Amino acid sequence: MTDDFIPRPGQAEVLKYTGGRMGVSAVPGSGKTETLSRLAEKLVAAQVADAEEVLVVTLVNSAVDNFAGRLARLVTARGLLPNFGYRVRTLHGLAHDIVRDRPELVQLAEDFQIVDQSESERILREAADAWVRGHADVSDAFLAPDLEGRWYDKVTRDYWPELVAGIAQNFIKRAKDLLLTPEDIAERLEARAQALPLAEMGRAIYADYQRALRYRGAVDFDDLIALALKALELDGDLCARLGRDWPYVLEDEAQDSSRLQEEILKKLTRESGNWVRVGDPNQAIYETFTTANPQYLRDFRARPGTRAVDLPHSGRSTLSIIRLANYLIGWEHPVEAVRAHRPLTPPYIEPVPAGQPHGNPPDAPDKIYMHAKACTPDEEVQLIINSLAKWLPEHPGATVAVLAPRHERGRRVVEALQARALPYVEMLRTTSATREAAGVLGNVIRYLADPTAPNKLATLYQAWRRADRKDPAARPRLESITKALRGCPRVEDFLWPQMHQDWEGALDLDADDREALRDHLDEFRARVRRWQAATLLPIDQLVLIVAQDLFDAAADLALAHSMAVFLRRQADAHPHWQLPELAEELAVIARNERRFRGFAEEETGFSPDEHKGEVVVSTMHGAKGLEWDRVYLMSVNNYDFPSGQAHDVYIGERWFVRGSDEIEHLDLQTEALAQLEALAGGAQYEEGAATRAARLEYVAERLRLFYVGITRARKELIITWNTGRRGDCQPSAPFIELQTRLDAILKADLS
Repeated sequence: MTDDFIPRPGQAEVLKYTGGRMGVSAVPGSGKTETLSRLAEKLVAAQVADAEEVLVVTLVNSAVDNFAGRLARLVTARGLLPNFGYRVRTLHGLAHDIVRDRPELVQLAEDFQIVDQSESERILREAADAWVRGHADVSDAFLAPDLEGRWYDKVTRDYWPELVAGIAQNFIKRAKDLLLTPEDIAERLEARAQALPLAEMGRAIYADYQRALRYRGAVDFDDLIALALKALELDGDLCARLGRDWPYVLEDEAQDSSRLQEEILKKLTRESGNWVRVGDPNQAIYETFTTANPQYLRDFRARPGTRAVDLPHSGRSTLSIIRLANYLIGWEHPVEAVRAHRPLTPPYIEPVPAGQPHGNPPDAPDKIYMHAKACTPDEEVQLIINSLAKWLPEHPGATVAVLAPRHERGRRVVEALQARALPYVEMLRTTSATREAAGVLGNVIRYLADPTAPNKLATLYQAWRRADRKDPAARPRLESITKALRGCPRVEDFLWPQMHQDWEGALDLDADDREALRDHLDEFRARVRRWQAATLLPIDQLVLIVAQDLFDAAADLALAHSMAVFLRRQADAHPHWQLPELAEELAVIARNERRFRGFAEEETGFSPDEHKGEVVVSTMHGAKGLEWDRVYLMSVNNYDFPSGQAHDVYIGERWFVRGSDEIEHLDLQTEALAQLEALAGGAQYEEGAATRAARLEYVAERLRLFYVGITRARKELIITWNTGRRGDCQPSAPFIELQTRLDAILKADLS
């Protein structure tokens, strides 16, 4: 080894690897990324004389950066060149490498484009909205029969189009995973006697979506994966050459592998057979409505000729937190059908053996607290905030996180932290700073698109003087001028008065106020006039000019720069777009309806240790791979964590959708996928069966998510639940089980 790293028994077993197939099951905190990095370093050093690369495939871009950084440090310490002899890619990055090698194989031009997620979503939404407008009567076949009046109007106007877009998105993703084109689906529908209306809807939107991509000469990320596999199948020489170029394939986060990912890596390793897959099926939390499936890793480990290794030792958490997580693994779930899904399986987590470095924190059973008392959602948030307000001053050098099951609950926590002036960091879709910056810039551009509108000018003024809202001395001026601007009969007389005309007469202000506010309003007028003149420039230059007048902080200016680049890309992709459409792009970010990736830590990886003394707010999904000294798990009720019991409610079953047989509301997304699967495999479709199966899959995934949340905590863990928006939620079944048996669990013998 190149430093003082002392491998644990399981890690040492992995590092003995020299070739062949190996499947590694790694518990939370077992050091799997460190182990895989060191295995990659060892393999790179062994073949440094050859023009070959160790290929590392991982899940997300931040993991690529993390892995590549670790590997660069390790090979440099060996005296080798960094970024030489290895390649670290996401699946999409690997697929891009393969397709770029021979784009003509899959009928792509040399200069083909890849649409990003935001553009893909926009194209899809346009296709879905067009379908809804052309098939207004179809919704009646799926809506609850008791909808009437304003609720019927609201559902068909707002909720149904949104649901159709969601159905289409997952339908297209699954169709591409099955390698089915719209034409393939149409052919199967025509040959089938059974009517499959959801599949027909999905096919029609899929066809329009693909036409829009072809018009742009582009593919999306799902196309890229399917085309990469197609290229390897069409050209055996290409597949063999890439297999020789990458004689070792190391796959991280293999519990989230998809069918196509497995097929691509299987083809690349066919000649050498050198394939290492590392993951934890107990941390498979992306299965619902994706093509990921932890069974691929389980089956790989069970195949003859595959060496199965466990990494059971974890130094992350106290023994009491480990006992809690292990109890969930061995828990006999009360619903037999859920037990059959095997949501959590061994290996159990084991503490680091005595005498080894980086052992577990000292045990503290009293630092685990489960709040059994019922509370409303607002009361739950205040309970957590009050606890943090007391804990933070006493632990300035410790890390802490509040983990919510959904973004909406996380935003409520952020708002409460802001109200109490407690330090925090967001890891939600977009941060509050990003949303505010997008909102401010969006209000400016919205006004510039309609410069004679007094209401928009007043909103623009509020954006410019947004800090005055929190200043009791300045707030009256803000309110007075906002009112006057809204009542301005002719905005042009205020901003651009004619010769011998006094702009002050355009506003309804008292004479004393006019005199007192003259300099202030002159400054505002000068800024607005400068921004209006800048509308002749490209959108990115306009945004940067506006940002210089609106923001002082370096972070806000950096965000504005990222948004300027984003809007320029959108303008280039849509030459017909004007300022209103571009302003709406910022509004989508401001409403937190789209994740905006700028310069923030989410691009390069998040380190909790860099935020000691601050509250990190994240979803449980977003917290995967991270750890904190103290963790709050919130909303552990039977809505966010259903257990397959009679009183549970499922987020995918919309209240406005009709039921079938035993089910009150069908899950139309899963029913659409079931119709697609029936077409692909020639099976008979039974309405409602997919909804029932989806409940069990969702229950299993949410139990794994609860397990992931528990295993983020190093020393202290607080778990709470709430009664939900309507007040009828109960604590989830695993919450009740752990809370009831907490004392016995904490005293259990780990052996």
